[in-house]
Amino acid sequence: MNPIILSIMISNLALGTIITASSFHWLMAWIGLELNTLSIIPVLAKQHHPRATEAATKYFIIQATASLIMLFSSTLNAFSTGTWDIMQLSTHPATSLLLLAMAMKLGLAPMHFWLPEVMQGTSMSTALIIATWQKLPPMAILFLTANHLPFPILPMLAIMSILIGGWSGLNQTQMRKIMAFSSIAHLGWMLTILCISQKLFTITLLIYIFMTTSIFLTMIICTTKTFKDMGQMWNTSPTIAASTMLILMSLGGLPPLIGFFPKLLILEKLVTNSLTFLATCMALLSLLSLFFYLRLSYISTLTILPNTTSTSMKWRFKPTNPTLILPMLSTLLLSFPLIPMAL
Repeated sequence: MNPIILSIMISNLALGTIITASSFHWLMAWIGLELNTLSIIPVLAKQHHPRATEAATKYFIIQATASLIMLFSSTLNAFSTGTWDIMQLSTHPATSLLLLAMAMKLGLAPMHFWLPEVMQGTSMSTALIIATWQKLPPMAILFLTANHLPFPILPMLAIMSILIGGWSGLNQTQMRKIMAFSSIAHLGWMLTILCISQKLFTITLLIYIFMTTSIFLTMIICTTKTFKDMGQMWNTSPTIAASTMLILMSLGGLPPLIGFFPKLLILEKLVTNSLTFLATCMALLSLLSLFFYLRLSYISTLTILPNTTSTSMKWRFKPTNPTLILPMLSTLLLSFPLIPMAL
């Protein structure tokens, strides 16, 4: 794709997100979502490959359907209340339809089937955008309407997302699909705390975006696409291999890394609000995700030289300068004491 056209698409992508996050009128929020969707479609299909075209088509159909459901929800609420203000969402069918539309846009279970296939059909950089930046517009709408969403439905979606995200990621060999199911599981944690603490929801979202960006940068630098490639990261850079282990353990939620503290605080908030059973279920189901994170950590780090490995060597790879991962790693290790200050 022409760099000028790509920059225009990325600018429109950011503009659509800003319009959605800053609007208080349902029509403006819908316009921002549509601008965001139409900007990412050419980026998805830029490879001129059948799988990329299929991924762009699936993404367009899902996002357009979710936007239509959101527009129907806002119209139903305006018919009942006489206002198009996002903050005045009070009709029960409208709130349920809005939650359904945003869950479809985010890829929450059981509307998650499109996310792994779309991420697998695109390049690593585009998959990074889908897993991070594209979560912001729906999350902004959920944040604005958090006090009106039906709370009994949220834990059900969260438990299903954590379960399916961890269970489905166990038998995957493609890194983009593994990160897709990791995204589904993390979104379940965010959805659980949405109605209880918006500050903790925001912190969890930012930490998830930071950790996902870090692991995608390591995969882009080392041209890692499959589970087997993780065992050859030391060929490109032993420093990146060690950094990847820390990032993966942080994604799994192991202390004292930064990924542990949002989960700990979410469980503490749930127990404080007499939701001990829900907290227990989430803690147990997170062990599924932790298993494949530890397996990836073992493959990428514990088989480096001078240990032997049974994986075959890459016959061709392009070494790149790993300059972006060092500030990421430093922040990943040193920023967790700042979390209590933000609450």
